[in-house]
Amino acid sequence: MLIRYGYEINLHCQAPTPMVCLLSVHDDRAADVRAVERVFTTPIIPTTTYRDLFGNRCRRFVAPAGDFTLWGDATIEDSGLHDEAVLDAAEWPVADLPDETLVYLMGSRYCETDELSQAAWDLFGHLTPGWGRVQAVCDFVNQHIAFDYQQARSTRTALGAFRERVGVCRDFAHLAVALCRCLNIPARYVNGHLGDIGVPVVDPMDFSAWIEVYLGGAWRTFDPRNNIPRIGRIVVARGRDAADVPLINSFGPHTLTSFKVWTYEVDQAPVY
Repeated sequence: MLIRYGYEINLHCQAPTPMVCLLSVHDDRAADVRAVERVFTTPIIPTTTYRDLFGNRCRRFVAPAGDFTLWGDATIEDSGLHDEAVLDAAEWPVADLPDETLVYLMGSRYCETDELSQAAWDLFGHLTPGWGRVQAVCDFVNQHIAFDYQQARSTRTALGAFRERVGVCRDFAHLAVALCRCLNIPARYVNGHLGDIGVPVVDPMDFSAWIEVYLGGAWRTFDPRNNIPRIGRIVVARGRDAADVPLINSFGPHTLTSFKVWTYEVDQAPVY
């Protein structure tokens, strides 16, 4: 199947403001792209790209004073299959984990493993290690937090979500990541596009956050917010938590005046 995805972000800056944006599809899906991403700015300004420490593609520029628009659009081919469930995927002892996974065991800005460790072991320590225990974490988070866009807050951490029991997809992801790490299971934060493909359309389209957990020698997808296998995930960026992968990192004040995201199935890629 083909999925068209993109965004239109409108900002206002009082003065020229350096920015870094993480909005492009991750390199591990590059072979699946069928219409290469077009990026336009209004007014037209130069932009450059680089890869960060986590391998995410970042776009760097200086937004001019006044109104500014960043627009991107692309089409990708997807298998059309639901997220894979590998029920026999096992946890690995910490001593056997690959070096590159160890950073995803540590506490981070939004995932306070030290504060949540006791709760994690009380809730899940008695469960059989492996896929089932991670799914139990996601089940708990899905039921523990009430989804509410009106309650979104950029400073809410995993501990805050655990105590307040409300949040948006990033809060679900942060809490699940933190609980997995407390159980010595590497877990990382993911954001990207997730269209309403194969499910009812409920809310306006937005970027989504989910998690990847290291089980059975590979990174596996889990989604504590939706908590069901979904079709058509398009990874944009991965990191320890949302602090590593902001959609817009602004080195100065700005006002977000409007924000639009689209992700939907198409019959053929557009011809530019």
